[in-house]
Amino acid sequence: MITATQSALSALQAFGTKLQSNANNIANVSSEGFKKTRVTLTNQEPQGVKASVDKIDTPGTMTPEQTSTGMELVELSNVDLGQELPEASINSRFYQANLKTLQVADEMLGSLLKLKA
Repeated sequence: MITATQSALSALQAFGTKLQSNANNIANVSSEGFKKTRVTLTNQEPQGVKASVDKIDTPGTMTPEQTSTGMELVELSNVDLGQELPEASINSRFYQANLKTLQVADEMLGSLLKLKA
């Protein structure tokens, strides 16, 4: 019972980190030179998930822009909304699933304590 709670709490934190990364990437899609972040999940012993955030340094789209010195190429963000939006939706569902797991574990523990009393 406790391991289910610990596992669900660990996953909630990990998917919360993934959602924060998605939100930050989406918010900065129009920022010049912004580099997106990606979150990688790995197993953590004894039970759980660890989230590692990495910056992706691939170049963004280059676009010509008029400046005081003439036309210059400006690097835009390397965020792809076609990738970020579906990923945010999936991460949101994973977060909800782990929240439900935590709720069920809590209800089971409550029922067990009522039986014992």
